[in-house]
Amino acid sequence: MASQAETEHPNKAFGWAAQDTSGHLSPFNFSRRATGENDVAFKVLYCGICHSDLHMLKNEWGVSIYPLVPGHEIAGVVTEVGKNVQKFKVGDRVGVGCMVGSCHSCQSCSEDLENYCSKMILTYNAKYVDGTITYGGYSDSMVVDEQFVIRIPDNLPLDAAAPLLCAGITVYSPLKYYGLDKPGLHIGVVGLGGLGHMAVKFGKALGLKVTVISTSPSKKKEAIEHMGADSFVVSREQDEMMAVMGTFDGIIDTVSANHPLVPLIGLLKPHGKLVMVGAPEKPLEVPAFSLLMGRKLIGGSAIGGIKETQEMVDFAAKHGVKPDIEVIGMDYVNTAMERLLKADVKYRFVIDIGNTLKASS
Repeated sequence: MASQAETEHPNKAFGWAAQDTSGHLSPFNFSRRATGENDVAFKVLYCGICHSDLHMLKNEWGVSIYPLVPGHEIAGVVTEVGKNVQKFKVGDRVGVGCMVGSCHSCQSCSEDLENYCSKMILTYNAKYVDGTITYGGYSDSMVVDEQFVIRIPDNLPLDAAAPLLCAGITVYSPLKYYGLDKPGLHIGVVGLGGLGHMAVKFGKALGLKVTVISTSPSKKKEAIEHMGADSFVVSREQDEMMAVMGTFDGIIDTVSANHPLVPLIGLLKPHGKLVMVGAPEKPLEVPAFSLLMGRKLIGGSAIGGIKETQEMVDFAAKHGVKPDIEVIGMDYVNTAMERLLKADVKYRFVIDIGNTLKASS
């Protein structure tokens, strides 16, 4: 008997889903809504694997709804557009990131900051306006309101474009908002993973001096020779940390594991900014004096609005900023999740949906 997911919408769809907190992904038949007058329908060709997919698959944040089709770094080609769609046509190269809806009436929405709308609708594991649950990009097709679709320039490969839609905008937005985008400024990037390696690349493209701060000395060669970082500091080495005290205009902290912030605050110049884009589970401890002395700031940032995401993708295409990716087949996805858990990827898995989804079903 067909499940509700298969019958709630008119268009058949196929992907891989987790059915429970084991997080194990397997083939899944469901359905997509008909292309509405403001919708863009597209064939999914690539989808990046974000660390948050892993958390959601296993319900580590306590909000997962099963069956769950993850994926919010999605790139593909338009197959159909609604009658009111102005910005896209059949055949266009497009992408969708972390959100597919918002209220369009609040202050955040009016300022092109849909990502901070209290009614923002996530690309997967959220309730859409019609009451159905959203399913993400580990699937063959998407239907999305044109206001949440990103145009991907022709000179940016679709497989490399996909991770920009979450990892890319997550680090680009705080660099811009916190004024850390001026050539010559010195920024630190904590953690050289999916987010961190993008922060290094965008930082260098913006003309910044970039220092990677990591617990792993083994990443030094890669950071400097391959990513173009100016220097590398091992955070566990007291003398290395002391040597750069008070020299950073800002720090982008991408680490989601629990880690002390006080040593990082000490690296900032007066008026320096420590911006969190990782999400450690435990509350962070910050003595007030570490901020008072030097008028320092701790801030946060979450993805970016659609206008800024388009700006980021265009900037990446113009300046040749691309993530380091490992392209995998759909049937490898569970192994990829195990490797991601061990940080065994340089630096983003991207699923080749277009060539491997049907073959492995």
